[in-house]
Amino acid sequence: MTNEILFEVVGQSGVITLNRPKALNALTHNMVKELFAKLVAWKTDGSIDAVVVKSASEKAFCAGGDIRYLYDQGLADHPPFDFFADEYRLNHLIHNYPKPYISLINGIVMGGGFGISAHGSHRIAGEKISFAMPEVGIGFFPDVGGTYFLPRMHSCSGYYCALTGIRIKRSDCLASGFATHAVSFQKFDEIEHRLASGENIDGILVDLQDQDVAPAQLFEHRDTLVRCFSQPTLVAVIEELENTITEFANTARETMLKKSPSSLVITFAQLGFGSANEFEACLQLEYRIVHRIMKDRDFYEGVRAVIVDKDHNPDWSPGTIKQVSNNLVEEYFAPLDAGDLSFQI
Repeated sequence: MTNEILFEVVGQSGVITLNRPKALNALTHNMVKELFAKLVAWKTDGSIDAVVVKSASEKAFCAGGDIRYLYDQGLADHPPFDFFADEYRLNHLIHNYPKPYISLINGIVMGGGFGISAHGSHRIAGEKISFAMPEVGIGFFPDVGGTYFLPRMHSCSGYYCALTGIRIKRSDCLASGFATHAVSFQKFDEIEHRLASGENIDGILVDLQDQDVAPAQLFEHRDTLVRCFSQPTLVAVIEELENTITEFANTARETMLKKSPSSLVITFAQLGFGSANEFEACLQLEYRIVHRIMKDRDFYEGVRAVIVDKDHNPDWSPGTIKQVSNNLVEEYFAPLDAGDLSFQI
């Protein structure tokens, strides 16, 4: 056991505290394994009615996975596929958890943090929640169940988040469906206290949820979101944005064109797959993709530019979407020689 993630039973609830504040609670492999084991144990513990996940930091719920670790391991020719397997199994467990699984989110939530919150029953947004899926900006792709969840977000907002990596705030987290409720951060402790005493989470939220959430800024552009991001091809998405003469559309397009072209192509295709497939199949697809993307150049170039050297000037290869191989999606989506990821406990 480490102190990176803390567990306690408080009354009738199990409480999980993410405790790497200096790293914005970025998930390590140990954190993933410990969280999985505890959730399995609590799943059949009759004394625990609900699970609460929270952060020890006011800046972040969880800023994702430990990208630098993944980068270093990959460069050393030891891509940590066991980390991804364990993380995806954790996402699967949360998606199918039989008890209320309640994430108290205030601050940054990205990547792996999305994976340990989005698939639970209740995602409660404090005032400072800031959600993003920025993976295409480092030559990666929105995994941890994003294949399934993102295309189910309202009005194509999940496609927008996945393809631009732009952060959205509290009102848009609610409008998009990422967050299920808005409660003031100052009332998070009351949620925990009342859960511990055996109250039902839905009754608690009736009492505590905020009624005066600001208007959703992203959803002021709902018509543009739907028209542009529902196009049948990635090229058509970009062309529709170009033909929409608004600052919002221009910003979305210009932002996308700075991302890894290969990642954009893979991401658009994976969300299309996810819109028509069940959760388990989506995670198995992600496990196939990650085996290919961790061996390709763009991931290492993206991490170098954004996290290591921080020059924010990646040299993507290929350099444009139209130069991406027509066979790329087929190659990335192909079954693995070793077979698909199993979720047997």
